Amino acid sequence: MQLIRDGKATSGTAIFALEQTNGKGQRGRIWESVKGENIMLTVIMDAEQFSPMDQFPVSAAVILGCHDFFSAYAGEETCIKWPNDLYWRDRKAGGILIENIIGKGKWKWSVIGIGININQVTFDAYHHKAVSLKQITGKHFDSIALAQELCSHLENRFKEMEKNSTPNTVFEFNKRLFKKGQVVKFRRNQIVFEATVLQSNMQGELEIQHSTTETIRHGEIEWLL
Repeated sequence: MQLIRDGKATSGTAIFALEQTNGKGQRGRIWESVKGENIMLTVIMDAEQFSPMDQFPVSAAVILGCHDFFSAYAGEETCIKWPNDLYWRDRKAGGILIENIIGKGKWKWSVIGIGININQVTFDAYHHKAVSLKQITGKHFDSIALAQELCSHLENRFKEMEKNSTPNTVFEFNKRLFKKGQVVKFRRNQIVFEATVLQSNMQGELEIQHSTTETIRHGEIEWLL
């Protein structure tokens, strides 16, 4: 963000952090990472080629790139939990947090934060919900080298989106959607209910089916796993 404010930002710049002292997650949560063990990456993207309406397809392209990277090592049990988390089986392996700069109706910059668990094997806050590549494979990895691989996958997904349109990107997202077609327990306003996960629409809303079909915005419900 500071590079953008200073007029020094270049699209495609990737910034790798060995350590975070104040890692951010979705909805005010923290992102926990042991120094030097994981991928903590920020990518700056010039977004003027996209419409502000394309924010979810761009987010989908990012998490698809993360899925491509992670599944190459962890296998087909890798999936995407709506709206932007990387999962292996029922455990979280990574997530993205995107901050956008929009001015005068135009999308100017996208600052893409990515955290993926690589070598960490203990997680204080989310021990039973988190998983790393080392836990899955039993191998230790060079996290910086893997971050470079991840950047290649991200670049491929953006090129594919430009070539095949944003609806195709959302279609690919839904093919890998966590619990798609399955009945899941959710909580909304302290009320627990069950619904079948259908898909995400182009606006990034989750479509679920229970007594009726409804669309859910991010933050409106909580998954109970």
